[in-house]
Amino acid sequence: MSEHLPFSQLVSKSQLALLERLSNACAVSGDEQQVRKIVLEEIKPHVDEVRVDALGNVLAVKKSSRADALRVMVDAHMDEVGFMIVDDDKEGLFRFVAVGGIDERTLPGKTVLVGKENIPGVIGAKPIHLTEPGETENKIPLDSLRIDVGAGAAGKVKVGDRATFATRFRRVGDSILGKALDDRLGVATLIELLKNPPDGVELLAAFTVQEEIGLRGARVAAYAFHPDLAIAIDSTPALDLPNWDEHENTGYNTRLGAGAAIYVADSGTLSDPRLIRHLVQTAEELGIPYQFRQPGGGGTDAGAIHRVREGIPSVSISVPGRYAHTAQMVSRLSDWEATLALVFHAVSRLDRSLLLAGR
Repeated sequence: MSEHLPFSQLVSKSQLALLERLSNACAVSGDEQQVRKIVLEEIKPHVDEVRVDALGNVLAVKKSSRADALRVMVDAHMDEVGFMIVDDDKEGLFRFVAVGGIDERTLPGKTVLVGKENIPGVIGAKPIHLTEPGETENKIPLDSLRIDVGAGAAGKVKVGDRATFATRFRRVGDSILGKALDDRLGVATLIELLKNPPDGVELLAAFTVQEEIGLRGARVAAYAFHPDLAIAIDSTPALDLPNWDEHENTGYNTRLGAGAAIYVADSGTLSDPRLIRHLVQTAEELGIPYQFRQPGGGGTDAGAIHRVREGIPSVSISVPGRYAHTAQMVSRLSDWEATLALVFHAVSRLDRSLLLAGR
């Protein structure tokens, strides 16, 4: 990957295949083993140091040949929202709870994979034919739903097992569809950065755990790395569908097809203005499509990173996606290409003078 390589050439068949493997893997918060295994396989030949910490974060270092190089932490979380089995109702029916913020309205009838053996199941609810008047007006509470794996597989599921949506990754034109693209898009991007590292900085790569339940892994990783600055790569919800009343939607936070999303502010972070300016300047000088992720709810690992130790200048970059935290997200390949390009070129251009500038 060179400074002059156009962003449109960044995503190859092998990179798409990697994203597919990552998306299809099950890594509900607290049980990120399947994704961690893929990450370690992909990055070990390309880094100088790598270890797995006590929480399960993968912490990798790619050193620079320059003396006193800027220490740059780049973060992507491995975990996804999903479910945890909490009780056995016998005959293959299991009570469960949500892990992370899941849209409960979408759950009945969804197929899932349970446990390390990926036992297939379905989230069951009372059939519409048998409901009473008024029952379907509100979402069905979780304690009224069950994961049904069938009596024959009952013995293979146990309390504490995680379950994830059974959605399989696919590409349709410029669209990529799959579960857990939040944040497997970020994980795939960070892997590619390690495979093509800029030499001017010491790259501190954090593949973190438990982001979806409180940014827990990132806080530990940032404390261990003690970087000069940090960039969180994530996926952000695109609220760009037409309004129900057919009026123009002017309240979107990001839009598909508009490029990499640069964060100014979210519920947990006011991004460092020097890093925002650096990202915008890089994108504009190199012709990389970008947009500003509009302030509002939600957040990224930057919300934990920037408050560690004496404070770490931080910013987030995301790939927009529709239908976040459901069984399937829809993103644009072109937005991922733009994010790959912006992350690589922005990190390549970093030096200590940026942090000496006024905020």
